[in-house]
Amino acid sequence: MKRQEYISWDEYFMGIALLSSKRSKDPNTQVGACIVNSLNKIVGIGYNGFPIGCSDDDLPWERSADEPNLTKYPYVVHAEANAILNSTKDLHGARIYVDLFPCNECAKLIIQSGIKEVVFLSDKYKDTDSVKASRKMFKLSGVKERQLTVRNKKIILDYNKVL
Repeated sequence: MKRQEYISWDEYFMGIALLSSKRSKDPNTQVGACIVNSLNKIVGIGYNGFPIGCSDDDLPWERSADEPNLTKYPYVVHAEANAILNSTKDLHGARIYVDLFPCNECAKLIIQSGIKEVVFLSDKYKDTDSVKASRKMFKLSGVKERQLTVRNKKIILDYNKVL
């Protein structure tokens, strides 16, 4: 008899996105993304962070400051953008798993890359202009969006289990 407590494909790919977010050095918001093709093969993974070659110690992580260039916002590459840039295959018809609903800038990249579905966990910024613009563009371009409801609220990775 097969094991009954296995996770679904959606939970698996969202888990990869969440695990990827643990690579982010952002002290406030850690976001991960996982792109999957129609065969359930992972074709891109990313997390939010500074561009390659830009030291995490030389740029600001602050959320607010007297000058915009003293905050993280002009410098951080979002998880969705990194996953698209890190992809190894054609993304047409793929779906992207993200723990936070995409901003308008990432929505443009998602649409342009050919991704056809966005699966997300949190929609905490749904009332912002950025997310409203994302939703409008997704609707106009035919990109589906789906908030994931998970059966397993917690998955524990135990390295000791295999050591």
